[in-house]
Amino acid sequence: MSLRPLVRAAWWRCAASSRTATHTIPLVRITSRTLNTVPKCPEPTCDCADTPSLPEGQEIDKKANLNGLIASYAQQVLICTGKTDWASRIEEDNSGDNLAADLKELIGRGGVYSDPFHNISVVNSSFPSAISRRPEVQTTSVYLVPSFKYIPFLPRVSFDSVEALVKGYLLPEKLHPMNEGLSPIHKDRLSRKEAYQQLLYGVRDVEDILVLICGHGQRDSRCGIYGPVLQDEFEKQLPRAGIDVLHGPAIDESVSAPPLPGSTTGTEIPRTARVGQISHIGGHKFAGNVIVYLPPALKNNAGNPHPLAGHGIWYGRIEPKHVEGVIKETIVNGNVIMDHFRGGINQNSELLRL
Repeated sequence: MSLRPLVRAAWWRCAASSRTATHTIPLVRITSRTLNTVPKCPEPTCDCADTPSLPEGQEIDKKANLNGLIASYAQQVLICTGKTDWASRIEEDNSGDNLAADLKELIGRGGVYSDPFHNISVVNSSFPSAISRRPEVQTTSVYLVPSFKYIPFLPRVSFDSVEALVKGYLLPEKLHPMNEGLSPIHKDRLSRKEAYQQLLYGVRDVEDILVLICGHGQRDSRCGIYGPVLQDEFEKQLPRAGIDVLHGPAIDESVSAPPLPGSTTGTEIPRTARVGQISHIGGHKFAGNVIVYLPPALKNNAGNPHPLAGHGIWYGRIEPKHVEGVIKETIVNGNVIMDHFRGGINQNSELLRL
């Protein structure tokens, strides 16, 4: 009997079981490309919030080497819920009637489009969803990173839009070599079909810096305590660095029509950021956990391409006193702070380690 099915089954079980772990088996390429680094976060030059006190027995791990402690993923879906906390398992929020539950039904373990070699990270965010010109139709918005796409309107009245999101944007363009033994029909089902992108209205590129802070208090009190404090600190410090913080829906059709994809004009794109709390990403003991996604079109102060444009940088053990330094070194200067670096991802879905 051929060993191929047994080998495939072993890889499938091992990879699938790793999805909830902090340090997972790599399902995507890992690169040690050279990044501009600084060893430590600089000391703050202005007043910042105090480091929050934590309950007894919920201390932060200050000793572990953070480099590489990042869940492997090819794409991260940030669901705009407008909430700052959720059920411990986000698919159970609102009694299971939510987009996270729908996505996990399709691409989670056992889902019809599940592929253990192409992991999709699904998290809730506190960003509000776009407001449609038809408010009677309930819709949900999502950000896709590191592809840096914003999908404003996913109608909740049917499963069609969720399948279009999966088939048009989340499935891989090229299957992992370990899927070679699948039947042609199965391969076709797990491959992206760009035609489905046309079924989703108003999709556009993300031009805002996204600062994501784990604030999932119902999952772990440490993140629930650190999340809102860090969000306030980033929103206070970013304007001091010349970066406008945006609030509210990214699109509000009740006020004006959204710009068409690729319609940005002018020689300079304003530097803007959105700061939000997100659900569990692993590593609660390293709170505060922060991910900074820097859009591909981002420029540095000299007007040149930003060194980390198109990247997502994961940090751990971030306290309010570190926020100014993260903004200065990573968001403005394009440097990775080694002492807090958990890992990163680029637009090719390659995980980054130092």
